Amino acid sequence: MAKVLICLTLLGALSGCGLAETAATGAAVGTGEVEQAKQAKATEERARERVNQAIQVNTQQREQAEKDAQSQ
Repeated sequence: MAKVLICLTLLGALSGCGLAETAATGAAVGTGEVEQAKQAKATEERARERVNQAIQVNTQQREQAEKDAQSQ
């Protein structure tokens, strides 16, 4: 009976290590996905800022062109 308990304990410990490794891998993958989402959001924000800057420059150029056209 003692041998069976020892074997079961060792098997449990060994299988537990595999489960811990699997859980750690899953957590690492989840963390990587979160980091990717953060980077994607930052990239989107930078693109939005560039578009807004381009719109602002375009508006200023158009207004200047209208002023120049009126003064001629």
